[in-house]
Amino acid sequence: MTAVRSRAVRHDVAGFTLIEVMVALAIVAIALAAGSRAASSVVDTSQRLNDVVLAQWCADNQLTELRLIDQLPAVGKTPFDCTELGREYKGSINVQPTPNPSFRRVDAVVSNSDGRQLVTISTVMSHL
Repeated sequence: MTAVRSRAVRHDVAGFTLIEVMVALAIVAIALAAGSRAASSVVDTSQRLNDVVLAQWCADNQLTELRLIDQLPAVGKTPFDCTELGREYKGSINVQPTPNPSFRRVDAVVSNSDGRQLVTISTVMSHL
């Protein structure tokens, strides 16, 4: 009589299953997508801030020029172009009367090349 011995094959292999690997990859992909979106948002915000600062320089330069003329500006709207650090901006100086004829309200409005308004700086001017 021959004894048939059946040996159970034992698989003691250390490692990860396919499902565990796929779950880990999904988690990494979601984390990378979120990080990419956050980085993109930071870049967009930085670009917007840069445009606003340069537009403020344009507006400040126009208002300073009006002050240096040392005359009460005429009521009305005057367009201007401005270049700061190689970027083109369009703007306008809007002068409005006030109840006191010795003063004028002056708004410097600056937009980017697409026409999107970036900044408005307002002041009151007088002739001394």
